[in-house]
Amino acid sequence: MTHVNIDKVDVDARRRAANIMRESILPILRDISKLKPPKLVIPKRTLSNTIFDPEKGILVLGEEVLERNLLDIGETRRFMQTLLMASIIYQALIENEYPTIRDLYYRGKHTIIYKDLTRRHKEENTWDEQSESDSALRDLEVMTGLLREEMLILSKEKGKVVGDMRIKSGPDVIDLSKLGHGAYAIESTPDLIEFLDVNAEFVLVVEKDAVFQQLHRIGFWKQYKCILITGAGQPDRATRRFVRRLNEELNLPVYILTDSDPYGWNIYSVFKVGSITLSYESERLATPKAKFLGVSMTDIFGDKNKKPYISESERKNFIIKAKERDIKRAKELMNYSWFQTEKWRRELQLFLEKKVKLEIEALTGKGLKFLAHQYIPEKIQTKDWID
Repeated sequence: MTHVNIDKVDVDARRRAANIMRESILPILRDISKLKPPKLVIPKRTLSNTIFDPEKGILVLGEEVLERNLLDIGETRRFMQTLLMASIIYQALIENEYPTIRDLYYRGKHTIIYKDLTRRHKEENTWDEQSESDSALRDLEVMTGLLREEMLILSKEKGKVVGDMRIKSGPDVIDLSKLGHGAYAIESTPDLIEFLDVNAEFVLVVEKDAVFQQLHRIGFWKQYKCILITGAGQPDRATRRFVRRLNEELNLPVYILTDSDPYGWNIYSVFKVGSITLSYESERLATPKAKFLGVSMTDIFGDKNKKPYISESERKNFIIKAKERDIKRAKELMNYSWFQTEKWRRELQLFLEKKVKLEIEALTGKGLKFLAHQYIPEKIQTKDWID
């Protein structure tokens, strides 16, 4: 692999993002110069415009767009907010800054004083809540095709990774195999990470941070030659992008390990097909080749094709009664087209029939060695996963 100067990568990323931002706004300036009502054309970020693309295996935005016209009184405020956000981000890009999402909120938060048609003084806030500035940022993402990470906007680091792998971040080479009992926090701008070399055969993504730590402590990734990752619950965008890059660029198979409940299965879904509310991210954040390793309902109860991993006596101690919200969520998953495979229908139907769930930690009730040296490697070896 050709090594590049990571500082140059940073500069190039800034230049590219700034150019795209400028080109996206130029049509508005042209309209103004021609005395035409300026407008923004933005793909709709709505559930009705979110489509599952079976060929790509991900969620994508449909073709519906909205026009935000400055002279439409109902759209003026949103028009102003979008351009204000574009101005703030563009300025940060050319001044070599790394704003956070909260920074963007404060940089744009001010009061506009003006006179109405009756000559009375009026005041209008650019935005009152961060949800408004966040919405403007998402509009810019879909309008420009740039993710906020590509605009070098920082967010809280959540995901962790460890394994026999060297990466370059900024001017530093980091050995992910020499972090003691700790792990590398996946940075907010994962595309600026350079993969130098990797000695791994697969990626294991674990829902729970505590289980990740247990597997790390006993050297699971060393023995089984894997890259071990956790999103610590619902994964952030940086973790999803990092996983996608490992699969796409290094051709490493990705396996997802979550609790046996609808919320764990939804976390798998977010990694694999993307998020419904942020479907415009899926092209670069989703990993359609990811496989659900477990924990599954058939791991607990078995079926005609396999024996359960948990005995009937252990089951009584390990399983938890499902709550109404769990049942409701399972019914929602059954309506998603990407859960319509034979195996997933079986899993969801079994959950609704038994109305129980099981956490990954319950498997360590049989001993951590069972989880690390029997359950996980056996399921991978026998291809006992769900696509």
